[in-house]
Amino acid sequence: MVLEKIQKANDIKDLDPEELEVLAEEIREFLVKKISETGGHLASNLGVVELTMALHLAFELPKDKMVWDVGHQSYTHKLLTGRKSGFDDLRKYGGMSGFPKRKESACDAFDTGHSSTSISAGLGLVKARDIKGEDHKVISIIGDGSLTGGMAYEALNNASALKSNFIIVLNDNNMSISPNVGGMSNYLNGLRTADAYTELKKGVEDTLAKIPGSGEKIIRQMKKTKSGIKQLFVPGMFFEDMGITYLGPVDGHDVKKLYRVFQDAKRIKHAVLVHVITEKGRGYEPARQNPSGFHGIGPFDIETGEPKSVSEKDSYTDVFSKVICDIGKKNPDVVAITAAMSDGTGLTRFSRKFPERFFDVGIAEEHALTFAAGLAAGGLKPVVALYSSFLQRAYDQTIHDVCLQNLPVVIAVDRAGLVGSDGETHQGLFDLSFLSTVPNLTILSPKNRWEMADMLRFAVDFDGPVALRYPRGEAYEGLEKFRAEIIYGRSEVLYEEEDIAIFFVGHMSELARSVRNELKEIGYSCSLINARFVKPLDTGCLEELAKTHKLFITIEENVLIGGYGEQVLEYVNRAKLDVAVHSFGIPDEYVEHGNVEVLRKEVGLDKEHVTKQIITEFISMQR
Repeated sequence: MVLEKIQKANDIKDLDPEELEVLAEEIREFLVKKISETGGHLASNLGVVELTMALHLAFELPKDKMVWDVGHQSYTHKLLTGRKSGFDDLRKYGGMSGFPKRKESACDAFDTGHSSTSISAGLGLVKARDIKGEDHKVISIIGDGSLTGGMAYEALNNASALKSNFIIVLNDNNMSISPNVGGMSNYLNGLRTADAYTELKKGVEDTLAKIPGSGEKIIRQMKKTKSGIKQLFVPGMFFEDMGITYLGPVDGHDVKKLYRVFQDAKRIKHAVLVHVITEKGRGYEPARQNPSGFHGIGPFDIETGEPKSVSEKDSYTDVFSKVICDIGKKNPDVVAITAAMSDGTGLTRFSRKFPERFFDVGIAEEHALTFAAGLAAGGLKPVVALYSSFLQRAYDQTIHDVCLQNLPVVIAVDRAGLVGSDGETHQGLFDLSFLSTVPNLTILSPKNRWEMADMLRFAVDFDGPVALRYPRGEAYEGLEKFRAEIIYGRSEVLYEEEDIAIFFVGHMSELARSVRNELKEIGYSCSLINARFVKPLDTGCLEELAKTHKLFITIEENVLIGGYGEQVLEYVNRAKLDVAVHSFGIPDEYVEHGNVEVLRKEVGLDKEHVTKQIITEFISMQR
């Protein structure tokens, strides 16, 4: 196997030309086989095999720096830098990450996981290089989808002023190549990037500038004429007009052409964008036919492309999807917004039923929130569905545009808590903390599937901004007999006894219930309370239960700092209630990738650890 010859970075340079085509095939076969076993991002990785190979042939790692936007397309990069064995434990706890990680390899120049960041990071690496007087190349690889994010344009605006080399690769997997444009581009690329041409162009301009009175006018007219000709034959004038040289489009599955254009790009003394056309899912028909379905996938059958295990139970996202459609049918003012995540957030069903009331704004969370604020100010009822991790990007808009004006926007915070295999960049562990600081914002979290439905209806009917927080995965079906009416700011007392009171937030209901059952079996008296509202805090419930309990326990899948437990402790101290408080949540650290149950055990959110700690705390109070 040719792939066996790749043991470390730059080994690909030792291969014969005829071996490169074989290597591409072997990489695709390897990726399909391994991801069918472990799960991961498949379609995006299959689409960049040749592109990655050409980059590794054209540049020297780790001296040269590659920044992969988002990073879910970095599997081939990992293979070519000697991490083949790591795919056995891909995205497992303690195993190799599915994203670039600086701690994993010197060839990973920058940790990524969120979209539209690569040009900014690359520009920072370029300026650091220039200030330190170094001579390596910096390459940022960004997808066409990531170019919907405003941050990419902020970075392009800054990059246009560069006076040194910076290579931006636009991986475009949503277009086809026009042969005529491609042929003309190949010719013009070679001409415009040749050293002789660059020197001639500068020499002519310098000479004309010396002509008294009319030299500058002639130069301006030449440039105007040149721009008109370019617009006829050369795509990418947006970039050219910013001062960024545009090369392409180039066939992203032709290693030779890619290699040549990267060699050309190296010679340019400012920012240059190489436009590469690729096909998502290339080489594996199920992924090619359904790239969205194979974006992030669990273990699957290679022959059919079907998942190996499919839950018959609804997830919280499924419940959201069904209920928002039912609400939309009854209320024509309800509109739905997402940021390039219609499938992931469950809004695809709504988009089909009410296409005129559905908006996918692309990877632009900041715009999504302010757009929603405008819709609300115009008399509509917007529901914005985002992953918790991505909502972080729209914090300012949540404060300034939605909540400051007290506009009735519903923020559906999906993938809250531990999400598992995608790791640190995707865990939704901070939303309760950063949202709780915002005035006018109400925060709810459901204990099971039925409360999810009830809370969504409550949120849509509420006259003010609401964040509804729920996790990834199956909706809990326990505690089904408890379905009290949702009253603003009120918790739900499920079992009331004395001594120990366990307060849980949302999907920690299953853990809290099992801990209570364990304590009851041992002989402890224990109440169980569904917080329901993280904001406003139900201080009346706290004051009432403090009369009959010695210990309050709070359980949340959020960082402890600024979370629900800290709010309970602060109020207990401020009100001088005679009760101790012990909080369980996520410690002050980032949580890596892995199975959610394994991660909960690692951070101390499992039944054994919580039960033991409660008993220890209660016994110590008795002394």
